[in-house]
Amino acid sequence: MGRAEAAIFTNMCMIENEKGQILVQDRQNKNWPGITFPGGHIEKGESFHDAVVREVEEETGLHIKHPVLCGTKQFQTNQDERYVVLFYKTNSFSGELTSSDEGEVFWIEKDALTDYQLANDFLEMYKVFVDEQISEFYYDQSNEEANVVLF
Repeated sequence: MGRAEAAIFTNMCMIENEKGQILVQDRQNKNWPGITFPGGHIEKGESFHDAVVREVEEETGLHIKHPVLCGTKQFQTNQDERYVVLFYKTNSFSGELTSSDEGEVFWIEKDALTDYQLANDFLEMYKVFVDEQISEFYYDQSNEEANVVLF
């Protein structure tokens, strides 16, 4: 039995400004709408680092520097592929904030996050970004419904 499996790699980045605010995106996607962090798919042959820098710039207009990997999210798709989201964070960036077709981007206070319509399970993902004791968000699909497990 081989150990290889089909996988899809994506990223998401929490950007914090000098005021301690975080950049969020009001995602306009029918499959996963709501407030989340910018990010997207990693292209074949692209480094994880370069992909998060590119995705953030495409979706926000900001050029991030020194993104630090702070956790992961993973689950199996209906096509039996492993879907992996690499979580990054940074407070180093330049450029002018600009929204994209993906959704409006704007700065908010961290404690105001729950005042917005969040993407599904986003609060649990947020814990991975901010709690150094948690490094993985996992959908346990061992029974009929998927349950979120944080490691």
